[in-house]
Amino acid sequence: MRASRLLKGFNFLYFSLLAMFIAFLPIYLNEQGLQPSQIGLIVGTGGFVTLVAQPLWGMISDKLRTVRLILVLLLLASAATGYMLFTADSYLPLIGFALLLYFCLMPIDPLAESLNFTVAEANGISYGSIRTFGALGYAVAALLTGYVMSYFGAHSLSWLFGGLAVLCLILGWLMPDAPSTGKPVTWSSLKQFLGSRETLLFLLLVFICSVPARMNDTFLGVYIRELGGSPELVGQATFLAAGSEILVFALSFWWMRQGKELVIITIAAGFYFLRFFLSAWITDPHLLAYLQILQVLTFPVFYSTAIQYLYRIVPVEWRATGQTVLALLFFGVSGILASYAGGALYEGFGGRTLFLSISSLSLGGTLFGVVLCRLYSSRGTAPDS
Repeated sequence: MRASRLLKGFNFLYFSLLAMFIAFLPIYLNEQGLQPSQIGLIVGTGGFVTLVAQPLWGMISDKLRTVRLILVLLLLASAATGYMLFTADSYLPLIGFALLLYFCLMPIDPLAESLNFTVAEANGISYGSIRTFGALGYAVAALLTGYVMSYFGAHSLSWLFGGLAVLCLILGWLMPDAPSTGKPVTWSSLKQFLGSRETLLFLLLVFICSVPARMNDTFLGVYIRELGGSPELVGQATFLAAGSEILVFALSFWWMRQGKELVIITIAAGFYFLRFFLSAWITDPHLLAYLQILQVLTFPVFYSTAIQYLYRIVPVEWRATGQTVLALLFFGVSGILASYAGGALYEGFGGRTLFLSISSLSLGGTLFGVVLCRLYSSRGTAPDS
């Protein structure tokens, strides 16, 4: 049980770092005078870096059969890079340090999720009981970051990020490694998994639904600021969104059903549509912040169910890589399209058009999910033949 306690603390600190990076990087860039298209360029290019970094580190982890060592190395690099990023104030250093942090920080997410799942299995506890602490860390850090940024200035984030990264590094060093499956890593098993029709349809559904989610993550804070909201309000909005995840993850043992993953994912996609459609018509920044409570029915339900579905179909020896593929779609490939297209759309047509567009994409994902659910129901088996 010591492993699970250390892992819970690690999740709290790592997702605190993610909150600062994902939720507040666009705000920090905006405070340094960058336009939405420039912000989109940096975040989108970061998606390309993630596209390379996540599978690279995931495959290294699987080959070396260690997650902990890779986490420690990446956190060491993230602490230094994050500190430099939040002290930079000109365009080229901002680009350079942001891309380096994408390379170091983002690959930790799928590795940590893989560790969460394997440690939960080994200790006979639910995945959600561990992941809850990640949601709690994200929520607390988002709220804290907003106030720190407002009262101490944008550059004060350098000390906050660096300090949290060092604490996270210490916990990562103390944690035991993921239990070994004992199965040899073979390329044929990975090729069979990635070539399965079941896998491809599932990953396509994830991609369609993740693009609008990433657009919202990137530009919600900028839109709140445009409507007259403060950095504190951005932090409060992120706190509400992340805080709402805590109960969902904690009760995942109750609501998550084996074999019903596609149905649950489709329902979550439908709530994504509702959330983004309502966002398009709200002009009060405080009301827009309060609307983020709908996160309780979107991201935690969608992503945790997708992980369970993935772990049911991926070969056990390739779990870290399979988790990386999922994260790559949800945070990497989708982030590229979301940032480039979202930045251009926002700057050219405004926030309302952006949110109407992403609500339409979410509706498309919902309908595609319905089609897959009907296909599974009508055939009684996964559509892999």
